[in-house]
Amino acid sequence: MSDRYLDFTQSAFGKSLSSLLGLPQPPRLKRAGASYAARPLEGRAVMLGSSGLGELAAPLLVALNEAGAAVQVATSLVGLPVIKAASAATGIALKTEPNPEDRAAAPSAFVFDATGLTGPAQLRELYDFMQPRVGRIPANGRVLLLGRAPADAGNASATAAATALRGFTRSFAKEIGKKGATVNLLEVGRGADDALAGPLRFFLSEHAAYITGQTLALTAPSGDAADRHFAPLAGKVAVVTGAARGIGAAIAATLAREGAQVVGIDRPQEEGALGETLSAFGGYGLALDITAADAPQRIARELVGRFGGVDIVVHNAGITRDKMLKNMAPHLWDMVLDVNFGAILRINDALLTEGLNDGARMVCISSIGGIAGNAGQTNYGATKAGVMGYVEAMAPLLARRGGAINAVAPGFIETAMTAQMPTGPREVGRRLASLGQGGLPIDIAEAVTFLASPLARAVNGRTLRVCGQNFVGA
Repeated sequence: MSDRYLDFTQSAFGKSLSSLLGLPQPPRLKRAGASYAARPLEGRAVMLGSSGLGELAAPLLVALNEAGAAVQVATSLVGLPVIKAASAATGIALKTEPNPEDRAAAPSAFVFDATGLTGPAQLRELYDFMQPRVGRIPANGRVLLLGRAPADAGNASATAAATALRGFTRSFAKEIGKKGATVNLLEVGRGADDALAGPLRFFLSEHAAYITGQTLALTAPSGDAADRHFAPLAGKVAVVTGAARGIGAAIAATLAREGAQVVGIDRPQEEGALGETLSAFGGYGLALDITAADAPQRIARELVGRFGGVDIVVHNAGITRDKMLKNMAPHLWDMVLDVNFGAILRINDALLTEGLNDGARMVCISSIGGIAGNAGQTNYGATKAGVMGYVEAMAPLLARRGGAINAVAPGFIETAMTAQMPTGPREVGRRLASLGQGGLPIDIAEAVTFLASPLARAVNGRTLRVCGQNFVGA
């Protein structure tokens, strides 16, 4: 369903009228229109800053250079010696920050290495980098901070500074979301310094258009030591549940776009829609009820027999049966728990026994409803919170097999279900976000594809919110 208010405020008359009345003007987000490019930042400039004790300048320079970006630096900042030393060590040239009036040379993104902060006083270095440049952040611009996990900081003062970056990220994202710009934080664990290329390509590109205000932890990779940036899923077999329509269909198509052979699963009554979806990219359909007693074994046998196993598992199938708890019949509780949670565990248990290839990656769809909760959704909220706990608990097991498991938590997404909502709640759901609008199925699909690919090889056991920084649970 289209967002008519957004479309109206983007017209000349609508922009003028909404400005006159002081009404919000949601930005038009620029989303990726194609697969990952070999050099996605070609022709773009990225402004790079660092704390005086920054530790990531060299891997950042390498990653940005390989992505095609021209790296700019400011001569007046305290972290310049750190960046210049990394430039000399890597042989990567730097460009001086252009005059603010030179629009053609203006950066599309701002990256700040906030590792090495020793206490609250050093946070001034982040202020000095960003504050004078806020007005230069373009529409659909990107701000990306990199810090260490607070648990790795070493002392209370450094821990406070590392934790402060989370609050800065959330707050700054709400300041600049009105122009479609995003702010995110990567907490880079020891051993993950050389795995920055994939996350940078994701968060600095149009593939992450609806993700802002989020913190994502990177840990030492357990799988392939090499990033695959172009056609990252080539040669991989992916299975997606609930693939016939909506978000599931978008996930299946996006995985195929990046080279995967997709196996789509949905209920027998959706067989026609499933076939139509998968025929567009040569996918293989499997019509079955994932809650059936024999479903896990059937899925495992099919994947092994036809494809020799599976490399990517996306648990997207889910339902809602909303009632206030006092009015909720037992069968409504059981149904939601079984589809949204129980089936995931049973299918994974079967695949871990047979069918899951070493190095495989799993992605489970959670929800911000599992983070903030919603009245009338005790069953749904329990399953979506349970999924987040499940991926965290299962991460070590997948890591031992060279793989990973993560979750995506969507916010308000424009689907057939949200189109049936009353106008008032639907508009509230759209506007309760820093980006001022609902997301699209492709936004969830892009996040799932990132987590399913080698670009996210340093991400395991995490939940990534894709909600435009919805204020609910923020």
